[in-house]
Amino acid sequence: MTDVKPAPNGVQTLFEWAGGTPALERLTQIFYDKVKADDLLAPVFAGMAPDHPRQVAGFIGEVFGGPKSWSDAHGEPGAHAAMIRHHIGRKLTEGQRRRWVGLMLDVADTAGLPNDPEFRSAFVAYLEWGTRLAVINSSPDTTADETAPMPIWGWGVPGGPYRG
Repeated sequence: MTDVKPAPNGVQTLFEWAGGTPALERLTQIFYDKVKADDLLAPVFAGMAPDHPRQVAGFIGEVFGGPKSWSDAHGEPGAHAAMIRHHIGRKLTEGQRRRWVGLMLDVADTAGLPNDPEFRSAFVAYLEWGTRLAVINSSPDTTADETAPMPIWGWGVPGGPYRG
């Protein structure tokens, strides 16, 4: 059984186009395996829980229009705040952010994510947006807004990340 369902308007979501949960779990597993050997990123993820790659795949999947597994696990409203809380106090640097994005893009090829320009443009835009927020939210004085909705990323629709 697959978790990829056709979009009601006939346009596939980024989640569907990427290949659903199996593709995103493959992506995050390969990615975090490589993170362990990366001198700049390994310290950030030291002590990472064994299910961390699967959790991140669930978050990305939901943001890309897939099942609400992250929200189901963390409650809605408040699911996005749960992700923000994982970053508070980590003091992420611009160098770490860039390395994270670069490694994720390299792994996207290895994991077999679609390489068409439209998907990759949306994928890169999300990585840039999300990692820049992660750096901002890694300040020790950040507070998570429990009412903030989960972002929904789409195919470049005007209006920002909270529109499909």
